Amino acid sequence: MPNDHLKPRDKAIAVGDAVPDFTLQTQDRAPWRLSDAVKQGDVVLSLFPFAFTGVCGTEMKCVTQEMGAWKGRGANVVGVSCDSPFTLKAWAEKEGLRHTLLSDQHRELTRALGLYWADMNTTNRATVVLAKSADGHAKVKWVQARQPGNAMKWEEVLTVIS
Repeated sequence: MPNDHLKPRDKAIAVGDAVPDFTLQTQDRAPWRLSDAVKQGDVVLSLFPFAFTGVCGTEMKCVTQEMGAWKGRGANVVGVSCDSPFTLKAWAEKEGLRHTLLSDQHRELTRALGLYWADMNTTNRATVVLAKSADGHAKVKWVQARQPGNAMKWEEVLTVIS
């Protein structure tokens, strides 16, 4: 799934920035496209560095447990990491994760969002809330990048989604 149009950023995206359409593979190796998802409501990208690690596992388990709250507000939450779809599938099965996990194994999206962690060759831990703009494209509604050991604060994210 080429995303050749995604250009790396030197700094993290900010509120109001447009996010180019992209397609990544899910843990089931199915294509997931941003433009399709944002038509349904807000999209919450929960970026995490590595599957099978402590804080990442805690965050993704919370996403699965709180799916009703997310969907009740019209939001679609997806996890995004640089792990392969095969790794994400094994992790989802082991942890009982029921939500979509996206593989950015070529780091195209991570770099395009300005959230690339070069020292570890992976994504930074971050949450990006996207909403459909008047022109039908995705725009950043809220963004928060965090240090490796700091988990997402769900209450903060819930206040900004529809």
